[in-house]
Amino acid sequence: MRIIRLLTTADPVFPVLCAWYGAWLGEVNGETAEETAQTMGRSLNAGRLPQTFVAMEGATPLGMYQLAMADDLTTRPDLYPWLINVYVAPLYRGRRVFRQMMESVPGNARAAGLTELWLYTEHEGLYEKFGWEFCGTAERFRPVRETVRLYRLNICGAAGETVPCEI
Repeated sequence: MRIIRLLTTADPVFPVLCAWYGAWLGEVNGETAEETAQTMGRSLNAGRLPQTFVAMEGATPLGMYQLAMADDLTTRPDLYPWLINVYVAPLYRGRRVFRQMMESVPGNARAAGLTELWLYTEHEGLYEKFGWEFCGTAERFRPVRETVRLYRLNICGAAGETVPCEI
């Protein structure tokens, strides 16, 4: 298995990611297939964010994640950049795909010039296994109001120091 950065909508993997995103988030957000493709297409950048990474086995995509600057959690626009859209296709769950994707995040974030990342999730105890620090909770209002868990990953501080999690 390898993790690649997707750079073009012409890649045969692109429609698969659009289908995943559309079925997972696009429908919840009321997006058409065309809107989903446009959203995904804007995340295929080499020298800036957002960037899309795909776990591949041969020519088969297994999962994906994205690095983004935008405020992924509208109630906390002060927090950025974000790890977003972490997804493993159901057929490949339980095969260490998530683990390999998470192990690739620090290196890909560092290559993008990032020193920290944020994420929000309802999962407890999952991201901690990969160095993410729980920082507290926040409210999310779309698609429904819910409390989510906020996490921060220190990629590298000055001289490699760890900066405390403060929100």
